[in-house]
Amino acid sequence: MSRAGGTWVGARVPRTEDARLLTGRAQFVEDVEPPGALHVAFVRSDLPAGWLRVLDVARARAHPGVAAVFTAAELGPLCRPGTVLVPPPPLEGLVFNARTALPLVRDRVRHQGEALAMIVAESRYVAEDAAALVDADIEPRDAVVDLEGALEADAPRVHDDLPSNLAAHVRQTKGDYAAARGRADLVLGRRFHYDRGIGGAIENRAVVADWDARADRLQVWDTTQAPIPVRNVVAAALGLSESQMRVIAPFVGGGFGPKIMFYAEEILVPWASLRLGRPVKWVEDRYENFFATTQERGQLHDSEIAVTREGRILGVRDTFVHDSGAYDPYGLTIPINTQCTLLGPYRVPNYESEFRVVFTNKPIVTPVRGAGRQHGVFVMERLLDLAARELGLDPVEIRRRNVLGPEELPHNHEIMYQDFAPLRYDSGSYEAALDEAARIVGYETFPRERERLQADGRAVGVGVVNYVEGTGVGPYEGARVTVEPSGTVRLATGVGTQGQGHFTSFAQIVADAVGVAPSDVRVVTGDTSEFHWGTGTFASRGAVVAGNAIHAAAQAVREKILRHAGEALEVDAEDLELADGAARVKGAPEVSVQLGVLALAANPLRGTVKPGTEPGLEATSYFGPPCGTTANGTHAIVVAVDPETAMVEILRYIVVHDCGTVINPTIVEGQIHGGVAMGIGNAFYEELVFDEFGGTSNASFMDYLLPTATDVPPIETAHIETPSPLNPLGTKGVGEGGAIPVAAAFAQAVEDALADIAPGLEILDIPLSPGRLFELLRGLSEGRSRRSGGES
Repeated sequence: MSRAGGTWVGARVPRTEDARLLTGRAQFVEDVEPPGALHVAFVRSDLPAGWLRVLDVARARAHPGVAAVFTAAELGPLCRPGTVLVPPPPLEGLVFNARTALPLVRDRVRHQGEALAMIVAESRYVAEDAAALVDADIEPRDAVVDLEGALEADAPRVHDDLPSNLAAHVRQTKGDYAAARGRADLVLGRRFHYDRGIGGAIENRAVVADWDARADRLQVWDTTQAPIPVRNVVAAALGLSESQMRVIAPFVGGGFGPKIMFYAEEILVPWASLRLGRPVKWVEDRYENFFATTQERGQLHDSEIAVTREGRILGVRDTFVHDSGAYDPYGLTIPINTQCTLLGPYRVPNYESEFRVVFTNKPIVTPVRGAGRQHGVFVMERLLDLAARELGLDPVEIRRRNVLGPEELPHNHEIMYQDFAPLRYDSGSYEAALDEAARIVGYETFPRERERLQADGRAVGVGVVNYVEGTGVGPYEGARVTVEPSGTVRLATGVGTQGQGHFTSFAQIVADAVGVAPSDVRVVTGDTSEFHWGTGTFASRGAVVAGNAIHAAAQAVREKILRHAGEALEVDAEDLELADGAARVKGAPEVSVQLGVLALAANPLRGTVKPGTEPGLEATSYFGPPCGTTANGTHAIVVAVDPETAMVEILRYIVVHDCGTVINPTIVEGQIHGGVAMGIGNAFYEELVFDEFGGTSNASFMDYLLPTATDVPPIETAHIETPSPLNPLGTKGVGEGGAIPVAAAFAQAVEDALADIAPGLEILDIPLSPGRLFELLRGLSEGRSRRSGGES
């Protein structure tokens, strides 16, 4: 039953989509099997760098069951570089060299896994067999692998038309860091390295295309986070109008950022369907995913903090190199996120930040959950930890002395963010979140707890870190809300869903407005025939941008319901309330009219139509934020470290977060839990290993470690709600906050655990695998032994 007064937003409504997911009735792209479909396998380069001298596909074409083999030569005008999906903001002094890939390699291979040829056959088995018959003669070239080495004058070039491997150069400043440095009591600098990983979604990418020549219409199913942009790009590339294309993003088994990218396969598969006149299907295998799907970023930072003896920040300087891989189709979103997120929830009056983006012969880097924010948080939080150690301050106390207070918000950080606007914090609860996390983890009494936990011989430590996350960026999203004659309410929006609980949260927003239960709201997402305009699901923006568009459309429908009900019941609209699927008189609920009856009456088939009449109980609205909102939070962690094996067990994990108005606490907590799990993998398990030639040597889940259920502890959460003033719902994003500060908390806690065993231990690299931690501990031990021997 719905509740009068509108209280579904904020309620723990069970996820309405789970029944389909748990019973196998949810459709994924792999489930789509058009009759007569052909299947695709791609021939991909084993070498990361080289010249394609010969590509002999004759034996593959002659293989029984092969319908076609396509190379760059057959693509014609389709074989052109893609567009930059996200151009960089207009920064002063910006250098940006845009380079994007061809759909199939024509002559130059720039990373392992680049597609050389496309095999289309009667089955995937036949296509794979034929792919093995293709003879690719690639003349190897020296590969660019090392980040710093990429910028050396004699380094081989990834793109010969450029004078170097520099993809971009950006410098942003505020205040006068040099002057601040000169008056500081402590200036501390370190080098930090944060390495690559993959998104690792449970469902790899997939595309099915079906060209219907009679209907003159192309239907595409795609595991994308951006169905509407995919429709627009593919239609333009194939010479179709957008109305001739329908793109469906059904249930998607994890997006995490890489599926917001636009890939060559998303054009090639539909193109093949048009060319061959049959449905065509491609599903990426796990090995392909390690090369053909975009990855997390590698960065190398040289950073410095200037503080007073009381630990107050006077300024920060950060210079870093960012690995873009072989191309840069997503502009500078990731390094700008790093540059801005480094400032955290702190007063930083003076800031110098400079980054260089380099091309390497590695797979392409685009946003993966956190999208570069992890790196900025890691650098700042580690600098604060090290400064606290030097000054003899408590790690929580140095943070408390520097966080912005409520009276200082909104706060302008005076540098440009990825949304083309100055970085402004709209609202937040920084000290409250810090204090709450410290309280929950028992920070004040932890020394006593440490003694109890260390009874088994392991060393135990605690870590507490902060973060601010830019969320809810534009440009816009839209929604249409319709009350149908059955009384069911229908919501359509252009964003796709990849597990975020959109079907439930979005229904709650509508239910509050029109007086029904969320289960009475039928939600459609990610289908371009249902809603035509929008951008996509990324950057923690669903609840902010789509949510507020839905809110606006639902409120407009509410006004229509009240107007029609007032006329039907002959009362003023102000005297009505909406509840239980009806409009009823306040104080006399027996005097009512059902929404379905009103919907039917709102579409008269006969009679006089008044000027300005709009048929139906329906409204479409759009929302475009002026700039992004800023969510924030504090993570606390307790770890136990085995000094002999360097294995780390997480005993407790606490997240106190502020995402503004919480639509559904259970779904928010689920988002946080998933983010923390990814963050744990990012911090301690996951690392792509590249050889000196740029090849990946651990491209399987037998060698690339993902955290499992036994590695992720129960996660304790607490909600703080500081509504955003930038949108009517007051919402902020939450999809990435769980992942962003984990590495910083992990490093602080491990150092704390080993403070007595390994004094002087500094964790400056992520991921911190057990092997890497073992090396650090051994290095400290050997260093002490050498010093001891010298003194004797």
